[in-house]
Amino acid sequence: MEKEMQVLLSLSVALFAGLMLSRLAKLVKLPAVTAYLVAGILVGPYVLGQFHLPDGTHFGFDSMSDIKTYELLSDVALGFIAFAIGNEFRLATLKKTGKQATVIGIVQAVTATLLVDAALIGLHFLMPNVLSLEAAIVLGAVASATAPAATLMVVRQYKAKGPLTDILLPIVALDDAVGLVLFAISFGVAKALLSSAVDVMSVVLEPLLEVALSLALGALMGFLFSFCERFFHSRSKRMAMSVTFVLLTVALSMIEFTVGGIHVAFSSLLVCMMMGTIFCNVCDFSEELMDRVERWSTPLLVLFFVISGAELELSVFADWAIVFVGVVYILFRSCGKYFGSGLSARAVKCEPSIVKYLGITLLPQAGVALGMAIKAETLGPEGHIVANITLFSVLIYELVGPFLTKIALQKAGEITPEGKVSARGKKDVMAHE
Repeated sequence: MEKEMQVLLSLSVALFAGLMLSRLAKLVKLPAVTAYLVAGILVGPYVLGQFHLPDGTHFGFDSMSDIKTYELLSDVALGFIAFAIGNEFRLATLKKTGKQATVIGIVQAVTATLLVDAALIGLHFLMPNVLSLEAAIVLGAVASATAPAATLMVVRQYKAKGPLTDILLPIVALDDAVGLVLFAISFGVAKALLSSAVDVMSVVLEPLLEVALSLALGALMGFLFSFCERFFHSRSKRMAMSVTFVLLTVALSMIEFTVGGIHVAFSSLLVCMMMGTIFCNVCDFSEELMDRVERWSTPLLVLFFVISGAELELSVFADWAIVFVGVVYILFRSCGKYFGSGLSARAVKCEPSIVKYLGITLLPQAGVALGMAIKAETLGPEGHIVANITLFSVLIYELVGPFLTKIALQKAGEITPEGKVSARGKKDVMAHE
């Protein structure tokens, strides 16, 4: 009973801290997602988690291992985020932005990878004892990944609408698939440099299979979901069925097995995104359901970001070498995202606001990059360097990225002040939510 009480206590404190800090963030015009991440740091092992009552009860998360017990919540939240992003792949929208989003999505990811590779490989030759060649190559691939969660939350909070928003979410979704392929290539090269006995087929084939099988499973679940929804006419039961299928899809995407020496796994982000895409294009009442699911999942997403903030490793600041390499990584990744998206957007004749501001909205980095870093740790000491530098960059990007995304959308004219109606029915002053 004490363990269950501690879990509920920690979650309630995390949710309360996130919500209250979001009110303070509003006063200084910061996005709510930034407040959630800061709240996570405050209730995490470096601050509130340090304090215990005499009986051992604590009000925050007292260790990284404690935070790991809430991984399931994060997995489910990412499933709902990916499902919501699938809504951006409606055929009507893709006819307008599909080609442009595909070109920009690939070019900006590759550009970020190449620029970070060039900078860090050069740094390797200058400081071989600090950064190995293998770590430099893998970090280039990690640079391609963009965090869909933070971007989606900023778009939702400020109800951003316009050409930049329309093309942004499909690009962020596509980023996951492109990043997995780039990581497969870079990881394979790094393993080949470390050992001559490398099974190239498994190194390259496994990530490609992960992308293909994830999309196939997502499509299957999307059709099945659309079929099952038609048995119900009640809004509440349709929403319950939506939640059921997101949970089921996240569960199925956790399945892993080995065939002929090749490890087969699924990306829950790609699976849930594809399910959302199929559902939104097949089901004629999908738009209303997506809106209701968004409202239902809000507390879950707040907890996801607070837990993500608590997971940020502040100890990486203690190593000057990690900080230095991390700063170089951040600068060149940012340049890659900004100039790669800007040049490709101009090439496919996007609107000036997209050319100018898209790159800034692609800076947030979290889940997918951390997943790549965990995979890279199998390289040994080189992989440990990759993980630490990724943790450092995620800490910076997650705190600064949402704020920069908000500014970019404002400059593009896609966030506009509007009157809000409070729960009491009174008109609030003109303010951003």
